[in-house]
Amino acid sequence: QVQLVESGGGLVQPGGSLRLSCAAPGSIFSRNGMGWYRQVAGKQREVVAYIFSGGTTDYAASVKGRFTISRDNAKNTVYLQMNSLKPEDTAVYYCNRWPSRNEYWGQGTQVTVSS
Repeated sequence: QVQLVESGGGLVQPGGSLRLSCAAPGSIFSRNGMGWYRQVAGKQREVVAYIFSGGTTDYAASVKGRFTISRDNAKNTVYLQMNSLKPEDTAVYYCNRWPSRNEYWGQGTQVTVSS
């Protein structure tokens, strides 16, 4: 089973910024869409943003205009730049292919937005 490794989470005040990173094996990353997802305890995991290999992106309505997904195909890495963070963005953030594959879920990275 291959797991993706997310990093960059932490505690930030409302209005602050964080940048998440996810390095993936080339077999997962190359020519595939990649996505960021998040989950709050007791709730279903939801998609935050995804990006196709050619660079086309889409976002959940709740983060549009605040978050930016990008990818570095040479480094097999996908990023999520999160600005103007709100308390409701608090969650564990995961990366995976888009659409997701169950066997690729990693441990995620905790993002906590609180004053």
